[in-house]
Amino acid sequence: MNRCKQGNFESFKKSAALSMEEICREIYQENRDRIRIKKETVAVKNLVKIFNATLALSAKKGFQAMSLRDLCRETGLSMGALYAYFPGKEMLLEIILLQGRRMVKKILDEALASENTSWEKISAAVRTHIYVSEVLHEWFFFSFMEAKNLGKEEQKAAIASELFTEKIFIDLLDAGSAEGIFKIENPVMTASLIKAMLQDWYLKRWKYRKRGISVEEYADFVVNAISKIIRVAEAV
Repeated sequence: MNRCKQGNFESFKKSAALSMEEICREIYQENRDRIRIKKETVAVKNLVKIFNATLALSAKKGFQAMSLRDLCRETGLSMGALYAYFPGKEMLLEIILLQGRRMVKKILDEALASENTSWEKISAAVRTHIYVSEVLHEWFFFSFMEAKNLGKEEQKAAIASELFTEKIFIDLLDAGSAEGIFKIENPVMTASLIKAMLQDWYLKRWKYRKRGISVEEYADFVVNAISKIIRVAEAV
């Protein structure tokens, strides 16, 4: 299914494998060498508990203030059981942020591959990013807020991820300009502005909900705003 040409959030949710269970299964498979649980069904079930509890506790008190004992109480797992999955909070934080970056890259790559023109790709990337951040709102919010607590090497990776999204738009804007589709003075600043609009949805979603603005309405508005900023020169 072409997720973004339909522009329908419900269709996107059905087509995208973004349930917490699927995410945790992928995390388990990627970290078999570090997670000391051999039975996948058990591991995935408990990883769902751990990640849901981490996101909930972090939203209430912040990741740094959250203790492993807090996590034990929230999940119902013992301290020993937690250590079978993560030797400490640092690894837990690293995996949450790394998995988030992987998910976004994979889904954006799929969305771009299904489109043809530079404008179609920009529109698809915008809708896809907003829709993903709606489905995984707590994950996106956590990743943005907690990136500052990473070590130096992990911070470099987080910065690279931030720039990765902007680079997608810079390249598409450059391509559209070369094709004569866009009229734009500064692709880098424009890409930065697009990134800020994407972030505004998951960082300040309460504001839009209070005003009765749906995720589809927001995505439509952002796409239309971008088309005016870059002065799309052909019918799309």
